Amino acid sequence: MEGDCLSCMKYLMFLFNFFIFLGGACLLGLGIWVIVDPTGFREIVAANPLLFTGAYIMLAMGAMLFLLGFLGCCGAIRENKCLLLFFFMFILLIFLAELSAAILAFIFRENLTREFFTKELKKHYQRNNDTDVFSSTWNSVMITFACCGVNGPEDFEAIPHLPYSSSEKATPEACCQRELQSREGMFVNKEACLSGVERFQNRQ
Repeated sequence: MEGDCLSCMKYLMFLFNFFIFLGGACLLGLGIWVIVDPTGFREIVAANPLLFTGAYIMLAMGAMLFLLGFLGCCGAIRENKCLLLFFFMFILLIFLAELSAAILAFIFRENLTREFFTKELKKHYQRNNDTDVFSSTWNSVMITFACCGVNGPEDFEAIPHLPYSSSEKATPEACCQRELQSREGMFVNKEACLSGVERFQNRQ
């Protein structure tokens, strides 16, 4: 009976750590994508020191969880005391890291709100000015993810038009629905979108 119980615990520990391993791999992949993403999402991250630090923390946590899951799986299956010792040391480190992250999130909570990102967008966004890295990056992100600003098209109403484009509408082209969500994708109805017809705009 004792042997069956220990065997059950071993396989449960293996299963638990296998999910940690998969979660760490996903987080690691997401961190790498945010940092090297060619569509320009990295430019928004790089423009904000807090987001930039957060991306590398996510990368480090993903790598740590990946290693933790691997050690836990191997230690459980092989019943290796050395691997299990490293496993529990990693759990302690992750607990301390999470505690630190919670403290930092509390201290900088005002920089992680919708209001903060909306203010940054209104301050730096220059609509269809592709020579501006911030604007070009926002346009790429909005086109790729079929979204519009932080809260919706209303975010752009207070943003001034470019000096050489006084006839430009309040809604930027990047907020218009496309048949294919890429810069090369054809607009569903560009004129109606720019005129404010909601069904042709990305509202999320």
